[in-house]
Amino acid sequence: MAADCIFCKIVSGAIPSPRVFENEKFICIRDIRPQAKVHLLVVPKEHVPSLDEAFPASGSSRAALVGEMIEAATKIARQEKLLPGGFRSVINTGKDGGQTVWHLHLHILGGGPLHEDFG
Repeated sequence: MAADCIFCKIVSGAIPSPRVFENEKFICIRDIRPQAKVHLLVVPKEHVPSLDEAFPASGSSRAALVGEMIEAATKIARQEKLLPGGFRSVINTGKDGGQTVWHLHLHILGGGPLHEDFG
């Protein structure tokens, strides 16, 4: 757990946030700035700063964790009735990739066609 990480604080319960889903490795919460009718975040309980750090150039990778995160996202999408219609999954990596919270997380976006205005 990183002391200054907002997702670590949410995982620990220091910052309350209703969970859409939780298991031993992940939580899923609603994004506070939704970009679609449904915008969820799948957050590992383990602090991994980014996808880049999950797959370092040297050392062991967290391939199993990332694979399980994608599996959890698919289960959550079914639970939230985004399937069979569909959803978009996004992992922003690094500053230029749009990452603003330095804790690996996967965005689930859906609830209708994503090419149309949802507002």
